[in-house]
Amino acid sequence: MPTIELITEINAPIETVFNLSRSIDLHMESTKQTGERAIAGRTSGLIDLNENVTWRAKHFGIWQNLTSKITVFDFPYLFVDEMVNGAFKSFTHEHHFTMVDDKHTVMRDVFVFESPLGLLGKLVNRLVLKRYMTKLLAKRNEVIKAVAEAGHW
Repeated sequence: MPTIELITEINAPIETVFNLSRSIDLHMESTKQTGERAIAGRTSGLIDLNENVTWRAKHFGIWQNLTSKITVFDFPYLFVDEMVNGAFKSFTHEHHFTMVDDKHTVMRDVFVFESPLGLLGKLVNRLVLKRYMTKLLAKRNEVIKAVAEAGHW
């Protein structure tokens, strides 16, 4: 299964970075380019353990819905969201946070996904999807970093 790992260093306290990373509202801000909106489950505020959110967004010119659930939650060090329903065969997104000092946090994303359609899905992963998802996650992390470092949250 394809795996994406991103490391983002942020000059902000770990609690701030953790909470921004689970903010439904900030997630929508960071994915404006796809028109992503929370349409069911938790639709605003901070998502928590065992809560679901259903997202609606346009990817590759097609409107899609995807529901994920927070399955692991260890404030402020780790949370995991997993796809419950959507276009992927499966995905797991681990959000790890390490405090370097009082005002410096390392955020590590590990995103593991599997596409449907067998061999065709594997080809799409290699040619398009892994790069697309990496850019989407990196953009999200840029927004988290900017908001956290500006102290606007």
